[in-house]
Order: sequence, then C-alpha cells, then structure tokens
Amino acid sequence: MEPEHKEAIVDDLKAFKESKEYYGKVGKAWKRGYLLYGPPGTGKSTMIAAMANYLDYDVYDLELTAVKNNTELRKLFIETTGKSIIVIEDIDCSILTGKRTKAKKASADKEADDEKPKLPGEPEKDEATKVTLSGLLNFIDGLWSSCGGERIIIFTTNYKEKLDPALIRRGRMDKHIEMSYCRFGGFKVLAKNYLDVVVEHEMFGEIHQLLEETDMSPADVAENLMPMSNKKKRDPTECFLGLIEALKKAKEDATATKAKEEEEVEAKIAKEKEEGEVSKAKEKDKGKCEAVGDMKQVDK
Repeated sequence: MEPEHKEAIVDDLKAFKESKEYYGKVGKAWKRGYLLYGPPGTGKSTMIAAMANYLDYDVYDLELTAVKNNTELRKLFIETTGKSIIVIEDIDCSILTGKRTKAKKASADKEADDEKPKLPGEPEKDEATKVTLSGLLNFIDGLWSSCGGERIIIFTTNYKEKLDPALIRRGRMDKHIEMSYCRFGGFKVLAKNYLDVVVEHEMFGEIHQLLEETDMSPADVAENLMPMSNKKKRDPTECFLGLIEALKKAKEDATATKAKEEEEVEAKIAKEKEEGEVSKAKEKDKGKCEAVGDMKQVDK
C-alpha cells in the first residue's frame, strides 16, 4: 500500500481506539465500519489481519450464508466480545445481493405462486430461514448493535457497485478503503520487506514506469520477489528482471484484451447498422407493394 494511504488508516484506527469518551458524549455506540473493496489479490484479508494486530483485537469471521435467519445473526452478534473485529468477506457473493432491487419482482412472483394450486406434499417456502437485508442492517447499526462496545465491522468485496447503497452508506460503513493495484510506492515497501532493498536500484526507473502503465496486484508483485530456490538470499537484480518481464507480459495481455473488446463492439455496431438498413429496405418494399395494390384497386 502507498505509505501515505497506510498512514491515514493507522491514524483513523488510533483515533477510534482513543474515542470512548467522545462516542459516549455524542450518544453513539462505540463501533466503526470499514468497507474494503478492490480486485482480488490487493490485500483485503491481509489488511484485516494488520488492523487486528495493530489494535490487539480479536477477529470474528462471519460466514453469512451459513447463518439460518435474523435471530441467529443477532445471537451471534451478542456473543461477540468488546475489542473485536467482525468480518464478513466477499459480501457481494452473499444471498443479500440485489435483495432490495428485486423486492417488487419477488412480491409479484409470490402472488403468482399463491394463485397456483398447491400439489400434495409440496413444502411451503420458509422465509424465516433466511438472513434478510433488513436483518443485516439492524446487525450493523440497529438496537442490538449498541450492546457492548469497541467493535469494528468490516465488509470486503471485489465489486462495490453490486452492493445495496443502504448497506454501505456513511454511518454503517464509515470509511471506504480502496485496495487497488500495486504502484511504485507500494512496490518499494515490498522490495524492502522481501529483498532488504532500502536504497534506489538501477531498475527502479523502468519498474516505476511499468507499474504506472500496468495493473498488477500486490500479491502478483510479491510473488515475483519471493525466493525460488534454497538460497538464503535471492539476488535483487534477478528478481527485478523477472518482475519487469511479468509486467511487460501483463501489459501486452491487457492491450490485446482491450483490442479484442473494441473489435467486438465495432462488429456489434456494424451488425446493428446492417440489420437497421435491411429493416428499412423491407419497409420501403412493403410501401411500394401497398402503393401498387392501391393503384390496381382504383383501375378496377
């Protein structure tokens, strides 16, 4: 992560930990929500571990799809202790995705199902066995969320745009942290941690340029800096050469993918244009036929 970005998160965590009196003064539960979003391999899970280590908090990993209903969700929350981080990873993959936008369609489908005759032995749909969006919202900032204190709730997702806005609004997910692709600042941290390179290297210039032009996750960058043999210390120059090759290949693949997508779009536009012209020609021919028919009718 970029050093200044990391420093801002550390400051936010420190302020939360030292704000018990402030939360009491304003009448809010002593809790804070974080949304970590970004592509796979950008360090979302690692960030959670780092936050827990920094604050010395326990971590509760909540698998939302394994929770039967809202009552069980509430029970699980009450059983958590203070000084804890409650994590729901990949929330976009949960059953709650699109719940609100599909509510009208689901209601219409239910009415249609009610009109159909029930077959003997057909089981009734038990909505009480599902965690609803409303139940999750109450879990985050409802009445039961005020029980206890000094808790952090973290959601992670690869696709922020898929989440219901009510779920991630400020006050529920107070801070949105984008975990993005590796850039030069983050690379220098990795080079120091993996290869003990603390000074400028002759290859840094080329790596800097490639990282600005290419989207590569920190996990992929780190993999290219990992030792590949039993040597106690791998040669930094060898690692950087491997990283440069990987970045160049990633750049070429991205360019090829973009060109392919542009070709598909152009082909689609050309096809739609051709179909439109054919349709116009058919309408024109139809008009001519109708005009000829009218003329024959007049002659008769």
